Amino acid sequence: MGASQPTRNEDKSQNSYTKEQTSPQRQPEYLPRQTAKMVQPRMLTKADEASANDENEVRREDQEKINRFSRLHQRETVLQEQLKGKQKDKEDLEEVSMELELADEDELVPYKIGDSFFQLPLSDAQGMLSTSTEKIDADVSKLEDSLGELREEMQQLKVALYARFGRSINLET
Repeated sequence: MGASQPTRNEDKSQNSYTKEQTSPQRQPEYLPRQTAKMVQPRMLTKADEASANDENEVRREDQEKINRFSRLHQRETVLQEQLKGKQKDKEDLEEVSMELELADEDELVPYKIGDSFFQLPLSDAQGMLSTSTEKIDADVSKLEDSLGELREEMQQLKVALYARFGRSINLET
């Protein structure tokens, strides 16, 4: 046996390496490894299977209700964000009010109007602060009322759509 000829073990390892590279079962590099797990079919329950066979046709009125629900849901999200902002502003104003109670009567207090700060006497600053607090309270109340009306209409649409489509529609938000 000469040094130039590979031994039987070396020959097998070289061949197996070549086979691994050209194997058709090897997953391409551009596909994620979890793809096979994500594509697994799931079994339908008997109820899901029955409802799939009895599938209701979507009428124009149904589609309009679905679209209306979607718009209301988007509006609800916007109003909730606005309400959170107003409630944060209200908390900030209450905190400032508590701080102003500790200030001296003769002291000038910086009060923010727009992007500027003005030096105001304590009594004037407290008056403007109470006005701002009342305005924010009114805004919060108005937003809460709007949200209540919106949620009521969404609930009515949910009832109508679930009555028509059952479990084949998902309107949970």
